[in-house]
Amino acid sequence: MAIDRIGKFTVLANLGAGANSSILRIRREDDGREYALKVVPIDGPDDKKFLEQAEHELRVGQLLDHPNLVKVYCLELEKGLLGLGAVKKAKLLVEFVAGDTLDRAKLIKPAKLLRIYEQVAGGLAHMHRRGVYHADLKPNNIMVGRGSRAKIIDYGLAWIKGEPKDRVQGTPEYIAPETAGHKLINERTDIFNLGATMYRLTTFKLPPSVLPTEGVKVKEKHYKEQLKPVLELAPNTPPRLAELIHKCMEFDANRRPETMKEVHDALVELADEAESKLSPDELDG
Repeated sequence: MAIDRIGKFTVLANLGAGANSSILRIRREDDGREYALKVVPIDGPDDKKFLEQAEHELRVGQLLDHPNLVKVYCLELEKGLLGLGAVKKAKLLVEFVAGDTLDRAKLIKPAKLLRIYEQVAGGLAHMHRRGVYHADLKPNNIMVGRGSRAKIIDYGLAWIKGEPKDRVQGTPEYIAPETAGHKLINERTDIFNLGATMYRLTTFKLPPSVLPTEGVKVKEKHYKEQLKPVLELAPNTPPRLAELIHKCMEFDANRRPETMKEVHDALVELADEAESKLSPDELDG
């Protein structure tokens, strides 16, 4: 359903807050549906970057259409007194997902976790086909709702191929070495982000950071020494999944899988295999 304005709404709950935004659960009067509303106050010229980020999230969201990517519907800008002057507030209307981000979700059974990995890889593969790279995938940016449906959220750092890269940031334990060292963003950096995310969720341990310390770049040898094997930390992990995670997290991008589709296809196979071993009761659980 196309939505081109936000309209009147009732606030149902406060879903949380970011660095310069709050996220509300609302019901819109126009259609009676529930949404998430990201509210970004613009208090002066220094906050212009937050407005640009909201506009960027809308542009990215409009390029995407996939069941495992959160939908971004529209952006409303509130101006000063009598609707004149500078923008004072930006309101971004986003799909509401009833659930938790993966960093806060309760313990998930291995077979279901594989299905979540598969869905996330499928959503990222769609982004890449549309010329978009997420650039900040991590458990905090994956929502899991009813029926273990995964949704990738937060396109604030996403890069649209061919556009200037004004801001290259990331989260220390998930960022790819070439992003940290050379500000590169591409399909293989997203593959690294996904590998690091799977590592964290499978082993319950954070991977080592590749961000330079006091201006000194992390060397591949040091990274490999710090990265403990998945099977050492989580011995019950399917060996092929452990191998895939390590392949995605290769320090040298050329040794990672070439495309996200390749990763997705491998995860589909692994998830199907894990599910085939479950009893009917476990499948319903």
